[in-house]
Amino acid sequence: MAYCKKYSAYSYIKMKYYSLNHNAPKVSFQEALIQGLAPDKGLYFPESLTPISSDFFDKIETLSNEEIAFQAIQQFVGDEIPEANLRQIITETLCFDFPLVKVENNIYSLELFHGPTMAFKDVGARFMSRCLAYFNSDKKGAKNTVIVATSGDTGGAVASGFLGVEGVDVVILYPSGKVSDIQERQLTTLGQNITALEVDGVFDDCQDMVKKAFLDESLNYKNLTSANSINIARWLPQMFYFFFAYKQLKSENKPLIFSCPSGNFGNICAGIIAKKLGLPIEHFVASTNVNDTVPRFLEDGLYDPKPSEATISNAMDVGNPSNFIRIQEMYKNDLSEFKKDFSSFSFTDAETEVALQTIYKNSGYIAEPHGAVGFLGLKKELQNHPNSIGIFLETAHPIKFLDVVEPFLNVKLPIPTQIESVLNKEKLSIKIKTYEDFKAYLKRNE
Repeated sequence: MAYCKKYSAYSYIKMKYYSLNHNAPKVSFQEALIQGLAPDKGLYFPESLTPISSDFFDKIETLSNEEIAFQAIQQFVGDEIPEANLRQIITETLCFDFPLVKVENNIYSLELFHGPTMAFKDVGARFMSRCLAYFNSDKKGAKNTVIVATSGDTGGAVASGFLGVEGVDVVILYPSGKVSDIQERQLTTLGQNITALEVDGVFDDCQDMVKKAFLDESLNYKNLTSANSINIARWLPQMFYFFFAYKQLKSENKPLIFSCPSGNFGNICAGIIAKKLGLPIEHFVASTNVNDTVPRFLEDGLYDPKPSEATISNAMDVGNPSNFIRIQEMYKNDLSEFKKDFSSFSFTDAETEVALQTIYKNSGYIAEPHGAVGFLGLKKELQNHPNSIGIFLETAHPIKFLDVVEPFLNVKLPIPTQIESVLNKEKLSIKIKTYEDFKAYLKRNE
């Protein structure tokens, strides 16, 4: 069997995924999706990365986003989802636009917030939820519990993506008082199969609880899976954005520099996957706030996570980014090779505020704090690539951070329809403090 022979460089591949801790059996796409985390606590990673045929890139500007996404993802799914079903999943996932907006000469914002929750994570959440629904469709009575930690937009995207999906309960953990009001409403107001747990702590506490639950043998019967970017079905589709940007800029015939606002490093990790598949990307920038574990690593070679600090770019308030180990795997832990493709810089809230004002003053473009951090990292790296085009990822709509954007820019943001629909709904959350509280909730009604 071969997929779309016109572009594919390979025939049928049965993809397997291995644990990055190298002490667990290899698994299928379906098993990696459902397990989330390997039994040895490792993240799953694809056994092989097969570059796409050059014919695909030669003609990419003539292809639909759906066809591009299909060609990019097919080897990772293999024959576990039939072609027709996979194409339908992709069509339902990509039901919105991914425009590039020019903000300076040779600098563009790649807007990833035109989906139902106005955040880039809509793509991964929608793709994963539909894959899980497909795998559950032939299992009558099958039940999965999706658990997810969020520092901002993941919760809303997962809640929306999985809302009403048969056979799936979703439990979202978020740090109390450390997400914006709109972000909180998006994950606490939907009801049905969605439950929000408000954690007395920071994002890293939420993430630790999720990881601990996966390794808790007393919860095995709950069929737990994660919708964080540790899950391959949530993470891999994020590479689509980079293909879509290249499609729009190919005619410029210049090297492309991508700057990703980085918290858990899922987006930039997916971008590197796209490069490994043959997408012509010159360089990546991981732009962070003061949670600077990776910038420090590039400076001294020591990976030394520290507790996260709260910032105005809250979705990036991550002290120990899960996906960075996947990036290291792709470069075989060779720091010198890694630095050829990758830079990372950190910025303070004060610098972020100035960037928001600078972008608006120079172009009239309204960014939000995460995009502003991406802009800052891009400007810094472009000093080393003067003849390149720079793209920073605008990962969420500014309205989600109106308490920051409006006073800094002295503007009044109109409320988009997607946001207006949740503003007057009642917030429903359950407050917890410890892992035992979390576990007790998961084992309720027994």
